[in-house]
Amino acid sequence: MDHEYDLLVIGAGMAGISAATKCASQGWRVGIVDDLPYGGTCALRGCDPKKILRRGAEVVEAARLMAGKGVLDPGLAMDWAALNQHKHTFTDPLPQQMEQNLRTHGVDALHGPAQFTGPRSVLVAQAEHTAAKVLIATGAVPRPLDFPGSEHLIDSTEFLNLTDLPGRIVFLGGGFISFEFAHIAARAGSTTVIVDRGVRPLKEFDADLVELLVARGAEAGVEVRRRTSIASIEKTGTGYTVSLETPRGTTTVETDLVVHGAGRQADLARLNLEAAGVRYGDAGVEVEAHLQSTTNPRVYAAGDAAATPGRPLTPVAVAEAKVAASNMLKSATAVPDYSATPTTVFSIPELVRIGMLEEEARASGVDVEVRYTDTSGWYSQHRIGEHAGAVKILVDRSDDRIVGAHLFGADYAELGNTISLAMKHGLTASQLRSANATYPSVGSDLGSLL
Repeated sequence: MDHEYDLLVIGAGMAGISAATKCASQGWRVGIVDDLPYGGTCALRGCDPKKILRRGAEVVEAARLMAGKGVLDPGLAMDWAALNQHKHTFTDPLPQQMEQNLRTHGVDALHGPAQFTGPRSVLVAQAEHTAAKVLIATGAVPRPLDFPGSEHLIDSTEFLNLTDLPGRIVFLGGGFISFEFAHIAARAGSTTVIVDRGVRPLKEFDADLVELLVARGAEAGVEVRRRTSIASIEKTGTGYTVSLETPRGTTTVETDLVVHGAGRQADLARLNLEAAGVRYGDAGVEVEAHLQSTTNPRVYAAGDAAATPGRPLTPVAVAEAKVAASNMLKSATAVPDYSATPTTVFSIPELVRIGMLEEEARASGVDVEVRYTDTSGWYSQHRIGEHAGAVKILVDRSDDRIVGAHLFGADYAELGNTISLAMKHGLTASQLRSANATYPSVGSDLGSLL
């Protein structure tokens, strides 16, 4: 059945759902479509299920850290199948819950692949729908790789759905996916190797803290091989032989699994954007700062499907979608606020970044004061038996405002949220330092870090 919509949203992840409900609440007739279960990558195939699996690793690591410190039997082990089933108790009900929520808001929930047939028309499951506005919020997919044996790679979705975790795993790429999954797998008892072609992994994070993370990961069994790339993968009777190109020549490693963690690109190839006159690239739909397509004013894009300055994070995608929805509703040109957005590698311990790197601050002319603190011996670490931690806070001497914050340590993501809020609202380091905090808590460390 064909429909005319005020807004048709392509992609039923958190960004698309946010925009759809916002516009429907203002009386617009809204449809949303996805060919996968509703919920998107973060809720079903990424952030949320990953963090559930990480909890098993956290518990195992916590017991190990307290061995000889009052915990008599630290020999815990992860039951991967049971942990994965626990994950499914969260992810499995979500699509139906989200669809029901959309219907409650009056949104039509459509299913199937979507393809543009014109500037404002989209074909879904043999039915053509037209819309005054279209929002593309299809997210991202693993970047295609082309080397002999690349078909043997599994992606992050497949890793999260493994019912059994093999004993040997190679992770390709030195980014979020590889580090987070490797830190989980190592605590589950797997031998893990991260292969990174660069000089250092996690390039968007503070170099000094990345080195601390690499060293701490090595203690837990996470090996990082730098300046190394995969030349080929060959299936064997017992697993795979991975040929590696290194600065010293070619070598091989035997493994049971090779996981693709070498980047993602906007999921746009199937949309037939040419029919809509929408310009795009690997980074996403080309949009103005207010998220409207540069070539088709009826089309907007948000999240990983849009080529914006925003980081590929779910909160950023949702914020962009809300701005896009507001702009469509009001015929406005508001621009998303990307300032002070925290981003975290949920390794064990975790690594956090907010704002500028040290080199970026200097290059931009900031009279920066670097306040570096080794927190490895602090009470918040000592209490849990941890021995790794450090914080680097960048303060502009001219106005005492924080321009960057970089944290490595247990539960520091929550500490980062407080710093992010202070940065976003222009609090000075002195003002933030003056706040009283519940003690003893990780948050109470902040005053001393400033």
